[in-house]
Amino acid sequence: MAKRLNPNNVKIHRSYTVSQITYLYSVHKNTVRSWIKEGLATTDKERPLLILGRDLKRYLQEKREGNQKKCKSSEIYCVKCRAPKIPAENMVDYKPINKYQVRLIGLCPTCENIINKFYSISRLEEIKGILAVQ
Repeated sequence: MAKRLNPNNVKIHRSYTVSQITYLYSVHKNTVRSWIKEGLATTDKERPLLILGRDLKRYLQEKREGNQKKCKSSEIYCVKCRAPKIPAENMVDYKPINKYQVRLIGLCPTCENIINKFYSISRLEEIKGILAVQ
């Protein structure tokens, strides 16, 4: 399973070597080298490679944002498929959580697993026209 690398662990006013980054995030040195090939900026091409903290933080934040998938109001994220999906036959079940929030439960059309989404009661009317809420 992939790790979630926290960009806030980096001190922005500090320079890091490849080995210091591997220690900070518990990743292999080849992982850091692949980040450099993918676009992580270094100060120069001299050895040891130095990476500015602000560049490392910016790179990790952009990498994290690039992996996120946004769902439309009619879509529910399927964990198994790793993608937003419209529930099978546009049907979801409605289960109240509290007076402000509901849980919409549906089936993924691809893998037929149960998919869930928490939704605000005040925004429920906008999705009733798209999905059949029971």
